[in-house]
Amino acid sequence: MASLNGKPDVMFEDDDLPYEEEIIRNPYSVKCWMRYIEFKQNGAKATLNLIYERALKELPGSYKLWYNYLRERRKQVKGKCITEPSYEEINNCHERALVFMHKMPRIWLDYCQFLVSQSKITRSRQTFDRALRALPVTQHPRIWPLYLRFVRNLPLPETAIRVYRRYLKLSPENAEEYIDYLRSVGRLDEAAVRLAAVVNDESFVSKEGKSNYQLWHELCDLISQNPDKVTSLKVGAIIRGGLTRFTDQLGKLWCSLADYYIRSGHFEKARDVYEEAILTVVTVRDFTQVFDSYAQFEESMIAAKMETTAEMGKDEDGMCLYSLKLPKLLFLFPHACLTLSSPPPFPPEDIDMELRLARFEQLIARRPLLLNSVLLRQNPHNVHEWHKRVKLYEGNPRQIINTYTEAVQTVDAMKATGKPHSLWVSFAKFYEENEQLDDARTIFEKATKVNYKQVDDLAAVWCEYGEMELRHENYEQALRILRKATAIPSKKAEYFDASEPVQNRVFKSLKVWSMLADLEESLGTFQSTKAVYDRIIDLRIATPQIIINYAMFLEEHNYFEESFKAYERGIALFRWPNVYDIWNTYLTKFIDRYGGKKLERARDLFEQALDGCPAKFAKTIYLLYAKLEEGYGLARHAMAVYERATQAVDTAERHHMFNIYIKRAAEIYGVTYTRAIYQKAIEVLPDEHARDMCQRFADMESKLGEIDRARAIYSYCSQICDPRVTANFWQTWKEFEIRHGNEDTIREMLRIKRSVQATYNTQVHFMSSQMMKATTGTVSDLAAGGMGIDDMKMLEQKAQLLAAEAEQDKPKPKEKILFVRSDTSRSELAELSKQANPDEIDIDDEDDEDEENQGPEEVQLEQKSVPTAVFGGLKED
Repeated sequence: MASLNGKPDVMFEDDDLPYEEEIIRNPYSVKCWMRYIEFKQNGAKATLNLIYERALKELPGSYKLWYNYLRERRKQVKGKCITEPSYEEINNCHERALVFMHKMPRIWLDYCQFLVSQSKITRSRQTFDRALRALPVTQHPRIWPLYLRFVRNLPLPETAIRVYRRYLKLSPENAEEYIDYLRSVGRLDEAAVRLAAVVNDESFVSKEGKSNYQLWHELCDLISQNPDKVTSLKVGAIIRGGLTRFTDQLGKLWCSLADYYIRSGHFEKARDVYEEAILTVVTVRDFTQVFDSYAQFEESMIAAKMETTAEMGKDEDGMCLYSLKLPKLLFLFPHACLTLSSPPPFPPEDIDMELRLARFEQLIARRPLLLNSVLLRQNPHNVHEWHKRVKLYEGNPRQIINTYTEAVQTVDAMKATGKPHSLWVSFAKFYEENEQLDDARTIFEKATKVNYKQVDDLAAVWCEYGEMELRHENYEQALRILRKATAIPSKKAEYFDASEPVQNRVFKSLKVWSMLADLEESLGTFQSTKAVYDRIIDLRIATPQIIINYAMFLEEHNYFEESFKAYERGIALFRWPNVYDIWNTYLTKFIDRYGGKKLERARDLFEQALDGCPAKFAKTIYLLYAKLEEGYGLARHAMAVYERATQAVDTAERHHMFNIYIKRAAEIYGVTYTRAIYQKAIEVLPDEHARDMCQRFADMESKLGEIDRARAIYSYCSQICDPRVTANFWQTWKEFEIRHGNEDTIREMLRIKRSVQATYNTQVHFMSSQMMKATTGTVSDLAAGGMGIDDMKMLEQKAQLLAAEAEQDKPKPKEKILFVRSDTSRSELAELSKQANPDEIDIDDEDDEDEENQGPEEVQLEQKSVPTAVFGGLKED
């Protein structure tokens, strides 16, 4: 038995003696006390508490002992009613601990949380304050989260507001949390003030990741939607400050300002804000937001008035009908151009409803014009939008004139999008349509003095000016205008010199000169027209069409040599291919005029035209040249021209040129003269066209009875005819041999066919084997299994197909061919002898096999010797 401080004695057990002796020996050792406490952990709580008290009496500054002791005491009362006295004893223990542990934030946190769980509001708040005073400022962030969570759960927000104000002095970056709390408890005035301070602080960084623009919108929504609760701020000034600050996001800010006045009951001010907004925004998106909000406001005003009128019982039938129509119309808005139908009758004294309906109808009607104003504010130099604005005022002449006047004064020709001269021209045409020619002339005169960016704009103005006078039959005036436009200025400038104004460069505009030439040709004299064309050529602005028009004009007035000189001047100005049309027209007109009278001069012209002529344009000139020689010159000269043409024309047109050459030569000299032409065509033309020439050549020789010549031609052509591709050629040769040949010639044809086929097969097989070696390995690899079974089958099928084709090309034994000879052929004799003696050996077949087994090199040598012999023989004949 033992007693401690007058408390009841505590009975010690025998197992406690070692720990007690150790404590007696080391009373200031924390480890000894902790081992003793751990040993008694499952014992009686009073004994455990007594050991803690004894230990703390010896070691009052031990954080470990105090922390474990307080945690043990709190655990002992967990789940019990908070009215029990033991709670207060534990509170006293915490107070005693804080005497020594006042710098330990964990002790403060546990104590404060324990007090909060007891619902001791005042004592908890005071303890939090004591903790903040006792702990250094670097430890405060550990206390504040628990403190703020405690005050947010209080029924009255005043305490939390005061605590938050203190907290923001330490951590101003957490202002958003305070603002959210103020909005949640309805303290919107202070929330708006705090949010305005945050928005104005450029160094503020949102912990929620919000941008300054988003904070602005939150502020605008807050103050505009709660005008009766936010009294400490000037709402109009704040929102207008945002309008100057965020110029690319104005639509929502304007709507917020108008919404503030609407909720405040200042409807006329709201309308003024909407009107100001739609007249100042510069983007279609902002305009759409503002306009839709404006229309919705007017709709709500009409609906409110209708409800009020219905409640008062005025014109119930008419109002009910209108209340059914209005939502349907508003549902279609703004996707359709909506205009209200005539409103139902109202009492004479109900002017307010009439006014509201008129406002809404006018707003809907103004939408296209307001949208056009937005686009023009976005780009005042947009010519297309100015034209659209004029169309919107259609039927209102005064507004059209004002719009045109504003447009020509606003649009800068150097910055214009579109054609700025079209505004001046349309303005003048408007006066012209209203029969005010003097005003139209005034507009055109002013338009000619504008410094346009391009010369074509000024030229178009002069041309439109002249066309207006022509429409009103003022021909002399039109000529005077265009002569004035083409007059040489005092200071000349190059056409593309951008440093000079367009007025100094328009005298080189072909558009104006062309119109002047047309007018002079129609209204002026011959000399004046000729002077205009000469001036165009001197300024070196003529086109091939201008040269041709000039020459045609001179020809119409029977100045033929002058027209030819005009052609020659044009030829000197241009090069190929631009000069092609001039040469073609010149040569045609010269031949039509003189025919064969000036043949040498015509020949010189053709030689001059063909000198340097590209192959693409040579065909027409050569044909014209040959026609001249055929009609007025010598036939051999014509043939020489055709022969030159076959070499000078484009490669794709040589085949056609040879056909013309052969046809004309046959008509003039006879078909025998065409042999040399055929021979040259076959040598020069590509294989595709050479085959056709060979067949035609052979056909001609066969018609002349020259069977050997035709056969030699077929033999030569066979070198470029793959039997698998050109089956038509071999069929033609076969039919030729059937008609004119015999057994030997047919056999020779079949031998040549097999040789050619072997040659092409060798080439194809060689290329395919090389590709197979490059992709799948060597032949040994293929034999070892590198090639698949499907590939082997494909090669076998190809070999069988080639063999079948060769078999088909052989003459069928059942067909009987009548040859020139009347005696029995060797094949018939062999067939008869076989039928008589089946065991007889066929010697002819062996000869055929020897021919088939002949190598491709031997075949090629034989075939290459054919053309020289054939065409040599032709030349000898």
